[in-house]
Amino acid sequence: MAAAVLLTFQLPGASAGQLGRGDQAQPVDQSLRALGNRHDLRIGTAVDMAALASDTTYRERIAKEFSTVTPENVMKWETIEPSPGSFDFSAADQLVNFARQNGQQVRGHTLLWHNQLPTWLTDGVANGSITADRLRTILRDHIFAEAGHFRGKIWQWDVVNEAINDDGTMRDTIWLQKLGPGYIADAFRWAHQADPHALLFYNDYNIEFTGAKHDTAVALVKSLKAQGVPIHGVGLQGHLGLQYGLPDAPTLAANLKHFTDTGLAVAWTEVDVRMPLPNDVYKSQAQAQGYSIVAQACLLNPRCLSLTVWGYTDKYSWIPGWFTDPPQGAANLLDENYQAKPAYQAMRTVLALSTGPHKRS
Repeated sequence: MAAAVLLTFQLPGASAGQLGRGDQAQPVDQSLRALGNRHDLRIGTAVDMAALASDTTYRERIAKEFSTVTPENVMKWETIEPSPGSFDFSAADQLVNFARQNGQQVRGHTLLWHNQLPTWLTDGVANGSITADRLRTILRDHIFAEAGHFRGKIWQWDVVNEAINDDGTMRDTIWLQKLGPGYIADAFRWAHQADPHALLFYNDYNIEFTGAKHDTAVALVKSLKAQGVPIHGVGLQGHLGLQYGLPDAPTLAANLKHFTDTGLAVAWTEVDVRMPLPNDVYKSQAQAQGYSIVAQACLLNPRCLSLTVWGYTDKYSWIPGWFTDPPQGAANLLDENYQAKPAYQAMRTVLALSTGPHKRS
């Protein structure tokens, strides 16, 4: 498949008989990026920085197919601040520069999480050398340093990531243990002070489905808004698995509406649809349905700002290394050889044919 996916359409308003000698139908850009732009919807991908540097095809497809990019790892704490007060923005800067060169926006991921923290921080909390007061200062300084460094360059920040357990309780992290539940509001306030122009999101998995976790997430963002905390959106990750079944688009759209009814925007932030291996034609078709459903649910909500897939080619997918018993994978839009799967075609079809809301707010 060529890097630019182009289909030929008849010129609008001209019948075949009206085309004079030498006139030709013009190629119309049918990339995900172009099709999403018809709805003012940004279509994005997470980016593996090693692949971006070494794989020309990978780089060209990202530039052509997507209007936003998200760093897989290089904006996480262990990379950004590997030692206390010492910051390394080099890899993240490369992605921001790539995005600027290709007219793309950047989703920052993530300012505060309980995973991928540097050992100096986790060890210090564990051995008591970092007190609660000191931890609060460290967190504040980190958010100001990172969000401040990228001030004006980030469209959406995932400020707080995965703070809720599956049973709806708050996750028992070092942040909750030492700082109490107010740490979430503090993180948003500090991020807004550091970059007043960025849209600030709470991001989590499985909150696209109703249940205790979904309810807690809705209650959390309502509480933050009631306190006047600067929060602008909720990120629903969208990691789906065929073995668990797929919801329908109206159900997902209704669940998204629970969040937008609070006055916030929403975004799909980490979409992939994994399957038990090996792949076959039936699983591929089911996977295509999964991607189609996610896209339809977004298009049905005018406050769904963007849809980001967590990697677009199986060549660099995180799934096989994480889900090993039983083996799972083949979760992305393109296969390991950059060939389009039914999932890619399904996404294009939904974006091309949709007559849903055309203006995101």
